[in-house]
Amino acid sequence: MKTYPRDRYGLRLSTTHEAAEAFRLGMDRVLLLREGAMEQFARSVALDPGFALGHAALALLGTEWGVAVDVPTELAAAQSGATCGVDERERSFVAAVTARADDPIGADQDSAGARALLRHITDYPLDALAVSAAVPTVAFGGITSGRQTWELVERLGASYGSDWWYCGELAFVRQEQGRWDEAEELSVRSLGEQPASGHAVHARTHVFYETGRHEAGLRWLDGWIAEHGPRANSGAHFSWHAAIHELALDDSYAVRRRYECQLAPPLVTGARALVDSGSLLWRCRMVSRWRGPVPAEEVMNAARAEWMCAPPNPFAALHGALALALAENAAGLAALHRWAGRHARPVFQEVVAPLCGGLCAVLEERWDDAVGLLSLLLPRLGELQCSLAQAEVIEETAVYAMIRAGQTARAARTITARLDRRPSALDRARIIALRPTAAATAAA
Repeated sequence: MKTYPRDRYGLRLSTTHEAAEAFRLGMDRVLLLREGAMEQFARSVALDPGFALGHAALALLGTEWGVAVDVPTELAAAQSGATCGVDERERSFVAAVTARADDPIGADQDSAGARALLRHITDYPLDALAVSAAVPTVAFGGITSGRQTWELVERLGASYGSDWWYCGELAFVRQEQGRWDEAEELSVRSLGEQPASGHAVHARTHVFYETGRHEAGLRWLDGWIAEHGPRANSGAHFSWHAAIHELALDDSYAVRRRYECQLAPPLVTGARALVDSGSLLWRCRMVSRWRGPVPAEEVMNAARAEWMCAPPNPFAALHGALALALAENAAGLAALHRWAGRHARPVFQEVVAPLCGGLCAVLEERWDDAVGLLSLLLPRLGELQCSLAQAEVIEETAVYAMIRAGQTARAARTITARLDRRPSALDRARIIALRPTAAATAAA
C-alpha cells in the first residue's frame, strides 16, 4: 500500500514528498501569519504540476488575500488534479475553494461559497487551511463574524486540543467576548510554544489595549515587532496597534514617528494602507493629535481603489469611507453612500450608508447631523466586521462632532464612560480640557 505524506495535522497530501514539504512550509506560513506562503505553494506545484491541493491553496490566497496569482488558471489545475489519485478530503477542499472563488463580490455569509467551505470544515475540522479562510483574522476577511465565529472556533476545540495555532485563534475569540484573563492565558500558552504566532500576538495585543495596559503592551509589542515583524504578513497592523497604544498614552510625537517609519506609503500599500495607515491618520485628526495637514494623498495613491467605490464587504467599506473622509472627498463619500444604499445586503443599507452620510456631514461641518447619524450607528459597529479597537474611530468621530456642535457635556460623558472601562492618558487630558466648556454649557 502506498504511503502518502501528511500535513501538520495528519491529513493526506497526494503528491511527492518534496512537493508536500513545500506545501507544509506554505501552510505553516499561513498559520503563523508570515510572509512567503504563496512562494511555497507555488514551489509545491512546480515540483508536482498535478498537485491539486497546491493549486487550490494558491487560488485560495488569490481569492482571500488578493495575492498576484491567476485564480481561474489555478482552479482549473486544481480541478484537473482532483479527478483521480486524491482522497475525498482533498476533493472536498478543491470544491469548496472553487465555490468560494465563484461567490460574487460582497456575498454574505449565506452564499454558496461560504456554505461549501463551512460544510467542508464540518466534515474535515483538521483542515486548518480551510478554517483559516473561514475565520476573520489580520490576513483573512473570513466568512463568519461575531457569534458565528465564536461557535465555529469553540466547536473545533475537540479536534485541536492545546495546539498552539488553535490556542491563538481561541484567544482572539475570548478577547472579543471580553474574557480578558482567558484570552491572555491562551495567547501566552501559544506564544510559549511558537513565539512567532501572529494570531496569538494579535489576541494579546487586543487584551493589553482593552484593559488599558498601554505602557506594558507597547513595550511587549515593540519587542515582538523588532524580532518577528519584518517577516509577518500584514505586519503594518501590528504597527497600527503600537500606534494606538502611543495615542492612548497621549504621545503624539511617538505616533507620528511610528507612522513615518512603519506605516507611511510606500512602506504600506493596498488594503493595509486603508485599514492601518489611513484609519490611524483619521483617528489622529479626530482627537486633534496631528499637527499640520495629514498626508492623505499618499494613502489614497497607495490604496485599493475598489474599496472606495464598490467595497467587497462591510469591513472594506468602513475603511474606504474613512479614507475618503481623510482626503476630504465629499463627492466620493456621496457616491459610496448611494452605492451602499442600493446594495442587496441590509448591513450596507443600514450601517454603511448612514456612516457615509455621517462622514459627509463632518466634512460639510453639519455638526448636529453628524452627531445624529454617527451616534445612532455606535451600537451596530460590530456589523462592520471590525474589532472594538477599530470601531473606536467612529466613536471618536462622533465625539469630535459633538464638540464642534457645542454638545460638550455629551462628549465628556462619552469619554468618561470609556475611561470607566479603560485608563487612557489621552482621554484624561481631553476630559480636563472639556470640563470648563461643558460646565458653562450646562449653566447656560
